[in-house]
Amino acid sequence: MPPFRAPRGTRDLLPDVSAGLRRLEGVARSLSDRYGYRAMETPMFEQTAVFERGIGEVTDVVEKELFRIAPRSEEAEGWALRPEATAGIVRAFVQHGMQTWPQPVKLTVVGPMFRYDRPQAGRYRQFWQWDAEAIGDPGPAVDAEMVEMGYRFYVEAGVPDVQVLLNSIGDGACRPAYLELLTAYFRRHETQLPELERRRLDSNPLRLLDSKDPAMTALVAAAPRIGEHLCEGCTAHFAAVKAHMDALGVPYRVEPTLVRGLDYYTRTAFEYYRRGAEGQQQALGGGGRYDGLVELLGGRATPGIGFALGLDRVLLALAETGATDVAEVPPLAVVVGADPADTAARLRVASLLRGEGLRVRAELAPRKLGRQLETASRDHAHFAVIVGDELAEGNVQLKDLEAGTQRLVPLVDLAHELARAAKSHHHG
Repeated sequence: MPPFRAPRGTRDLLPDVSAGLRRLEGVARSLSDRYGYRAMETPMFEQTAVFERGIGEVTDVVEKELFRIAPRSEEAEGWALRPEATAGIVRAFVQHGMQTWPQPVKLTVVGPMFRYDRPQAGRYRQFWQWDAEAIGDPGPAVDAEMVEMGYRFYVEAGVPDVQVLLNSIGDGACRPAYLELLTAYFRRHETQLPELERRRLDSNPLRLLDSKDPAMTALVAAAPRIGEHLCEGCTAHFAAVKAHMDALGVPYRVEPTLVRGLDYYTRTAFEYYRRGAEGQQQALGGGGRYDGLVELLGGRATPGIGFALGLDRVLLALAETGATDVAEVPPLAVVVGADPADTAARLRVASLLRGEGLRVRAELAPRKLGRQLETASRDHAHFAVIVGDELAEGNVQLKDLEAGTQRLVPLVDLAHELARAAKSHHHG
């Protein structure tokens, strides 16, 4: 065993995994552009209070998963690595006065997040998410647009059989009465509650519906449903969200126990699953509306909605379904040489072609031409550029490895010829 290894709960993104992650990031960025979401970045760490106040102290994220950074002095403020992006984006929204911008402000972040929890299959301490936020629009149309954008991501990423689970968890007008009803229900079954859920019953009873403990399954299924206790405003909003979803043709199912795990959610909540894989810890991603979060972090009351989609989960889902098709992109051409020792000439020609934006590899091992051509074919290159005596007169041999043809090409025309072939996919 090697003396040094990646920290427990992390992993090295080797080229094949990294290629898959880059492809998903490309899909996310493309959709962000098409839907009008502007890319930004937040620090990898924030004041701990940003997450404690925004996400909620009685949540798994803060109670068990927050990756805290030990300060070097007692006077230093507490910091934590970001476990999700929404709280940091909203903090930036308030700090930089984005409430004065044309509303809604649509922002997106793609990058690593962190959690300090016991590692499990598919759950890493450093993981990647695509996050999108629309701040300043009370919906319901933007809710449906947000859900549809996430659904389209899975379609374009190639994940089969994805469906949306949808619910409304009410707001400040109707949730307090529901929480009283929910608390009374669980009080009657308090002796059956696991220790963690008994503590949450006093601090945040809604979280019991989001419990990961199998002992809670039957109790949660029989609990009062918030959808039956929504106020008139939340009822109308949820009906309009569903109507917009129907208009978009996005497959969804209303899930009465879906509450999500963060305190800042109000009204619309949603998650994405593959059909047949809807158990605990199987969500591919999710999100919801957070109409009170901006005010909670020091801004004016401003509505918002967002999602976070786990890219690691998508890679895992693609592997499980056999849908992975990410392969290393082969070079367009490999520069080889008749003189095994003249690596400088081969490198110079390759550098010229790379300067023109072409994907080119130079064969730098001092091997015979035949072996160089073998490695070019093994790399699935379309062409081999053969540097020989003709270079003295400004020419090279261009060999089409797929067609088996070869012709003399002036060096000054080589980049154009290769670029034309790359676009047309014609041989020779």
